[in-house]
Amino acid sequence: MTIVKTGLETLIENPLPEMKNKKLGLLCNPASISRDINHARDLLINAFPGQVKAMYSPQHGFFAEKQDNMIESDNMLDHKAGIPVFSLYGETRKPTKEMLDPIDILLVDLQDAGTRVYTFIYTLSYCMEAAKEFHKKVFILDRPNPIGGKIVEGNILNPEYASFVGRFPIPMRHGLTIGEIALLFNEFFNIHCDLSIIRMKNWKRDMIFQDTGLPWVPPSPNLPTPTSAMVYPGQVIWEGTNISEGRGTTQPFEIFGAPFLDLDTIGNAVPDDVLSGAVLRPVVFEPTSNKWSNRSCTGFQIHVTDPKTFRPYRLSLELLKAVVNHHRNEFQWKSPPYEYEFKKMPFDLISGDESIRKAIEKNQNLDRMETSWKKDIQAFLSLSQQYHLYS
Repeated sequence: MTIVKTGLETLIENPLPEMKNKKLGLLCNPASISRDINHARDLLINAFPGQVKAMYSPQHGFFAEKQDNMIESDNMLDHKAGIPVFSLYGETRKPTKEMLDPIDILLVDLQDAGTRVYTFIYTLSYCMEAAKEFHKKVFILDRPNPIGGKIVEGNILNPEYASFVGRFPIPMRHGLTIGEIALLFNEFFNIHCDLSIIRMKNWKRDMIFQDTGLPWVPPSPNLPTPTSAMVYPGQVIWEGTNISEGRGTTQPFEIFGAPFLDLDTIGNAVPDDVLSGAVLRPVVFEPTSNKWSNRSCTGFQIHVTDPKTFRPYRLSLELLKAVVNHHRNEFQWKSPPYEYEFKKMPFDLISGDESIRKAIEKNQNLDRMETSWKKDIQAFLSLSQQYHLYS
């Protein structure tokens, strides 16, 4: 197996002269680790003694302990390091001047999920905007896209539905590392902060996380495994409905269901080609929290058998269409708020365009809808390839 080195490990092995005597900040969470499971905080404090002055946490908290959306974290003191931790999912999502005053350089070491709606990349974008405003430099310690860097899938976000689960017009599955998407945000979307990427070594675009040899630490509570990250670009759409996406179970996003689902009808409605690379296994589960708490739900677990052909977004949309049209009396779209948006439908924010919800309600052919996205996807591919750092 090829040994992939993260940007964190690259920096620790070869500290950059431009960081000498500079005050450093670190945006991180529990997944910010090395191959031998040492945390970035400890490694950086050892590599740059006395220079780490502040840390910053994204959604779900510094310890990734907050389970659900719109559950905020407070600022805190990291007692081990004796330095402040500023929450970027609390009173503010953009660092204030006071938050950045202690530092000269912001190091960002976050494990992204490769999906448009995952909020870490927007926390990053706000940090880049603040760094531009307050004259700080940003270094991204790059990490793998856990679902690979070759496949791009889904519709481009309609800017009318921009939110904290989609700030920029990119597809649901963007195929970029966090360093590459930072370059895209910075240059194409005109942030123009002082940005540098500390690259990984030996990562290839066709690698999924299991190919890297790196240990997986959940970047958020409901992505416990690389498989949950693989299905997430599709399964996240259930958050905009009354169907359980598996929160409150040990297999969030891998399983989904509700007490009223007719599994034979739902399973038979999915075209064989859409199931390529996956198997639907009927399951019964009882969530301990969230939707249908302590109620028996019938549903499916998605087993990914071939990541190269699996298309999570299309599969989940097809499943949703079957549920909506066979359970019209029981199915419901979730009402606002969702991620600090209080008017638009949560599903529309997640999918990036109300037209998808309307097409599903009308039981329209999803092949035609997906075909209509191809021109925009090709344009995004041509654009995003300009920011590729890896072969």
